Amino acid sequence: MGVSRALGSTEPADPFDIESAAVAVTDARGLIVFWSPGAERLLGHPARDVVGRPAETVLAGGDLGAAVAGLRRSGRAWHGVLAVLHRAGHTLDLALRACPLAAADGHRGWLVVACDAEQRIAYDSYETLARGLLERSPLGIAVLGTEDLRWSWANRALTEMEGHRQAGGDGTGTDAGSGEVSPLLQRHARRALVTGQPQVSLEYAPIHGADRRRRGQRRVSVRSFFPVRNSEGETLGICLVALQAVGQDSARDRLALLNEAGEHIGTTLDLGRTVQELAEVMVPRVADFVAIDVLEGVRARADPSRGTQNGESTLRRAGHLSIQEDLPEVVVEIGGAINYPPPSPQQRCLGTGRSIREDVSAATPWLLDDSERWTKLIRLGVHSHLVVPLRARGITMGVVTLLRWKNPDAFDEDDLLLVEELVARAGVCVDNARRFAREREAALMLQKSLLPPDLPRHHAVEVACRYLPTDVEAGVGGDWFDVIPLSGGRVALVVGDVIGHGLHAAASMGRLRAAVQTLADLDLPPDELMTHVDDLVVRLSEEAEAAPQGPTVVGATCVYAVYDPVARTVCVARAGHPSPAIAHLSEPVEFPDIPAGPPLGLGGLPFESKEIAVEEGSIIALYTDGLIEASDRDVDVGMERLCFTLAHPDRPLEEICDIMVRTLLPDRPRDDVAFLIARTHALSPDRVAAWDVPADPSAVHDTRTKVDQQLSVWGLDDVAFTAELVVSELVTNAIKHAFGPISLRLIHERNLICEVSDASSTSPHLRRALTTDEGGRGLFLVAQVAQRWGTRHSTDGKTIWAELQLPEEP
Repeated sequence: MGVSRALGSTEPADPFDIESAAVAVTDARGLIVFWSPGAERLLGHPARDVVGRPAETVLAGGDLGAAVAGLRRSGRAWHGVLAVLHRAGHTLDLALRACPLAAADGHRGWLVVACDAEQRIAYDSYETLARGLLERSPLGIAVLGTEDLRWSWANRALTEMEGHRQAGGDGTGTDAGSGEVSPLLQRHARRALVTGQPQVSLEYAPIHGADRRRRGQRRVSVRSFFPVRNSEGETLGICLVALQAVGQDSARDRLALLNEAGEHIGTTLDLGRTVQELAEVMVPRVADFVAIDVLEGVRARADPSRGTQNGESTLRRAGHLSIQEDLPEVVVEIGGAINYPPPSPQQRCLGTGRSIREDVSAATPWLLDDSERWTKLIRLGVHSHLVVPLRARGITMGVVTLLRWKNPDAFDEDDLLLVEELVARAGVCVDNARRFAREREAALMLQKSLLPPDLPRHHAVEVACRYLPTDVEAGVGGDWFDVIPLSGGRVALVVGDVIGHGLHAAASMGRLRAAVQTLADLDLPPDELMTHVDDLVVRLSEEAEAAPQGPTVVGATCVYAVYDPVARTVCVARAGHPSPAIAHLSEPVEFPDIPAGPPLGLGGLPFESKEIAVEEGSIIALYTDGLIEASDRDVDVGMERLCFTLAHPDRPLEEICDIMVRTLLPDRPRDDVAFLIARTHALSPDRVAAWDVPADPSAVHDTRTKVDQQLSVWGLDDVAFTAELVVSELVTNAIKHAFGPISLRLIHERNLICEVSDASSTSPHLRRALTTDEGGRGLFLVAQVAQRWGTRHSTDGKTIWAELQLPEEP
């Protein structure tokens, strides 16, 4: 039977497939109890004519009778070819498989599966030939898994192709049997997996060795990657078909190497990785060893032209690669300073900006004055030396040194042109990396100047925070947080999110943060503060849209919470921002129903605030939406995980922050993330004293007396005189210029806070009284003796407050 007949025009089906093969079942007496449609098609006997009859009787003739008898005696499975009589009278050659069946009563029946013997032979031939094509073919064939892109199966040819070099020798060769796949092969396979289209790569590699007949020849590797799919269209793996040949075409080799360099060099904006990529392209195809040394200013991200103009030429090792793993003779650690003598090719190249190519021998002039370097190079067997300047935009940034000892050929003019082209491409990438590092450093400095370097310590809360920008390379984003001390021992907690990323969002964030701090200093209620910030964002957006460079502010969200340790309440307003989470000590984590105001920047819509009772020791968590949406954009899942991380509010705050990051965020969040958590502390009632003051000037004396007595109880006699002065002036002003009811409150915390409240909405103004004025000096005196003072308004009137600094406790 010929190969064409065995294979046919299409892949033959398995003749023993249970859906098409002839299947019969007999009982222990040899009676047929089952007869499949396939058996009817193959032998011509319908089931009604054969079921219940002995198999020897139904299929009399041929070899069946003797075979059945032998099977019943042996009781073992059997397979082979038998001649069986067709119903029409002719004889068929059947490929048959028989298996004994054991019944519960101990008797034995038989399962028989049969097919046309000729079809079976054709299928076996196809499988044999197909297996031979895969396993014995000179083409390398392999399959990579879709999950991790590791070797699933590889034939011998592919194993020899990919295993003839040591792993990592040139970045592509790895033993296929080890399961590891080189980064270059993985990159092409991943591209085929993602795009669904075949990918073809062409690689040229030099052949080294002492065989002069193969000098200058190249090993050409052609690889094709394509997805393998099943009948349902599901990708089962990535098939790799590879072919290697040996040839000599220097121009094509150089073109292929330049093409690979364009893909391989400059994949990141990291200077160290960029120079290492240059080394990986050139070793071992161009040189046996490559070292890239850059000027000190390049590693310091400064302008390298300054150093060369001033005569400074200190070089530091930025990267190197060798065909030998351990090469102590010529390797300097990364970042280490390297000193080349003035006559060396490196110093001459650095000074002139031109490449230098020379042979290395015992009589090399510049090595005669450097015995240590001469000993190392000669011991290694280096015979050819090439130094090329690393330049970009007309500035020399360093030198690239190439050595050969394994490759017996010296560097020639063609090698020089090739290396100069490669180094020129790498020089632009190195300069880009340097510039990016400098810009990134400036961006980080901007970010640090916009965000609070250290959160202020406050007696009312203990705080911790995290800021994780999605732009990890630039390190900046539009999220912010703040802790702002307020009057009366209160504290404001703020978290906001400017739409967008990068420097524009960070600059806008800085303006909004400054606005919130200014408005908070006015002691505005949260909802009123949001209204003013919304007006600011509207104005900023209008200015940005009118600017030639386009809009930089589109909108923002914010949540503003004021915690009062005396009342033990938190008042919250939010503008398009997620509601804060409150972890109580004795109740489940709560997401209070704060009225959802519109995002900042829409304008014309109202904001509302809500006051919530908070017990001491609870945790208030404010966060941006990037925290709860990081779980596959499922907010419900994110909130459940946030509840889990806050379930034990008695843990240290830094530990809670770490758990939140691990539980809620992936390695690379898709959005900026900022969150602020605060543990509340309450001010005990014995630290607060309050009195109602009659609207009578004579009440000032009684009020001073009460203040003096209370300060004595608190042990604050040192500040009694100053406190009496402040209280006298504030109470006198309230009696003279406002109307009742009037009240006085003293709060003893880190400082002494004096508050006088009345029902008037008129705010006092600090002014300098003239010598002829009879009054107007009281508030001026208060401002001189108080550490801070101010006015805050409420729906019932206003409160004038002053803070007096207390002496530090020993």
